[in-house]
Amino acid sequence: MELLTQFWEGTGLFLITWKQVLMLGICLALLYLAIAKQFEPLLLVTIGFGGILANIPGAGMAEGGGLLHLIYVVGVESGAFPLIIFMGVGALTDFGPMLANPRTLFLGAAAQFGIFATLFGAVALTGLGIMDFSLREAAAIAIIGGADGPTAIYLAGKLAPHLLGAIAVAAYSYMALVPLIQPPIMRALTSERERQINMVQLREVSQRERIVFPLLLVLLVALVLPTAAPLLGMFCFGNLMRECGVVERLSNTTQNALINVVTIFLGLAVGSKLSAEQFLVPSTIGILLLGMVAFSIGTASGVLMAKLMNRLSDTPINPLIGAAGVSAVPMAARVVNRVGLEANQQNFLLMHAMGPNVAGVIGSAIAAGMMILFTAG
Repeated sequence: MELLTQFWEGTGLFLITWKQVLMLGICLALLYLAIAKQFEPLLLVTIGFGGILANIPGAGMAEGGGLLHLIYVVGVESGAFPLIIFMGVGALTDFGPMLANPRTLFLGAAAQFGIFATLFGAVALTGLGIMDFSLREAAAIAIIGGADGPTAIYLAGKLAPHLLGAIAVAAYSYMALVPLIQPPIMRALTSERERQINMVQLREVSQRERIVFPLLLVLLVALVLPTAAPLLGMFCFGNLMRECGVVERLSNTTQNALINVVTIFLGLAVGSKLSAEQFLVPSTIGILLLGMVAFSIGTASGVLMAKLMNRLSDTPINPLIGAAGVSAVPMAARVVNRVGLEANQQNFLLMHAMGPNVAGVIGSAIAAGMMILFTAG
């Protein structure tokens, strides 16, 4: 009898708390969204399963010495995994549409307004006693508005590691919900006539331009804002491997095997931060709400900037492409193309939207560097 009692008291069923049960349900819901609904499956499958392991009582996988904890320390606490992911994203990125129409840089920059508006809003709400976030926490939350998962994880790991799980889940959830969140905002801010605007075919971009641009970009940004150099440097390095044409083996490895391996470990590391005691806190609701606000403002800012540019230029652009200024590559560009086709069956905006889409990746990396600079110390 004593042995049975000892066995029962050592089981997870005896040790589990209601909060852990709830978190197991949340993690299973993430797996359902990833598998059944295909919402960001590459990350949500690994994050959801990592969260399940982190909430098994007595297993200790997310605690000191546990496998998930070790993966987190090696890859996220050091910043290595998000940076390697950014290198892979760079190797998958085509700067051609942006270089063919440099004006789209302004759209990518405008979409980052959601990040800074949310930062100031979170600080103001904290001052009013409605929320309770430090400046570093507010900065880590605001970056969700960039709709760039690796950047959000990198910044959260630097500024607010205790909020990493909620920030990562919010970032990837809103990225997956781009087709639902963006179209109503885009339609509300544009007229039918604006959505029907046809854009001229983009010019051909030379290989020399493609090679010079990442080198020029990293030098200019790194010398002015060194805190943005890690993210932007790895992004540009990956793109240089893609475009230079002499390291195809390295480029192919970065685009496929390397980014896939790191994605697995990054997701498990983020899942380790979904333990009940870290996730089931009042701040999680604030993170989800502020993340939605940031993403929505970023979408609206890009569209409004495009409308402003049309007033100042004789060459019109379809303001829908401004919504692609958030960094959800290439989903935001595909959503822009779909909404454009609804208004005009001859309106193919995908390549035009890729310009601000890529510019948004650059903008979110620069915004992250600014956050690190101004919240240091």
